[in-house]
Amino acid sequence: MASNTTSRVQFPSSDTRTDEMHRTIEQWAEELIDSVEAAKTSEQFQAWLDVQSRFHDYSYRNTLLIARQCPEATKVAGYRTWQEEFNRQVEDGEQAIWIWAPIIAKQCPECGNSPNYHADTDCEYDETPPEEWSEGPVAFKPVPVFDISQTEGEPLPELDTDARGDATDLFSTVFAAAETLDVQAEIIDADEWAHGAANGICQTTDPDTTQPIAEIQVKDSENTAAVTAVLIHEYAHALLHSGVTDKPEREKREVEAEAVAYVVGRYFGLDMSGSALYLAAWESEEADTILERLDRISRTATQVIEATDICDE
Repeated sequence: MASNTTSRVQFPSSDTRTDEMHRTIEQWAEELIDSVEAAKTSEQFQAWLDVQSRFHDYSYRNTLLIARQCPEATKVAGYRTWQEEFNRQVEDGEQAIWIWAPIIAKQCPECGNSPNYHADTDCEYDETPPEEWSEGPVAFKPVPVFDISQTEGEPLPELDTDARGDATDLFSTVFAAAETLDVQAEIIDADEWAHGAANGICQTTDPDTTQPIAEIQVKDSENTAAVTAVLIHEYAHALLHSGVTDKPEREKREVEAEAVAYVVGRYFGLDMSGSALYLAAWESEEADTILERLDRISRTATQVIEATDICDE
């Protein structure tokens, strides 16, 4: 490894902060590649997954930055947000956690650039004038946030994040999410299970000709939490394997599917300590490819979480 997996980073200099934030993300991927050769669960990977489960609606780049600066973070907000919305004050001497925030401006519908930059591009879009363009993110800038552990003041209002019912209720909402995810799911009685030691199977379909995208079967059990965890895992397979026919790539996405299941399971309070997060399939991959996999894990986990939350409303 290039550095200790428990080391933390800081970005104190405004002159170099942007470059250092980019480099930290790239270095993390390079270090992860080094750890792959041991074919063991990476402590770095586990730490990032834990942060991702707490900040599922953040991009993988921001959760990576949080994991490298403050891996125990649970709730982050800006300095004034803590003051004005939660009546809490950042304590003296606390170091900011730096993440990326979008710069919102009017965007060209064709190339996505703001009016200031659009004139310097080769884009020839001229159907509507710039003042009629919709707003959207045109770039990103570093912004400081602080974890709740770095603040003091009024307790946060009670949020319905942990009160999701017992495992039976959670299973019902996760199972109902199949329709939103365009997956056909079926729970099979243990006496009728015909797939050996496997607890679940996922058969993806041809995305061009058949709906839904996958057919899932899960072996029933008295342990509803375990059945729910398997169902989440098979959802991840369905979303990550649909349309992927290359066998080596499918094997590499097994790790992604397990990681998605871990993130989603942790988010809903399931015990995912048995997850087999072995990274051997990613050996010798480029850093950019690893980051693409992290992006897929982040986006897929969010998709499953949001589909489940919809069914819980």
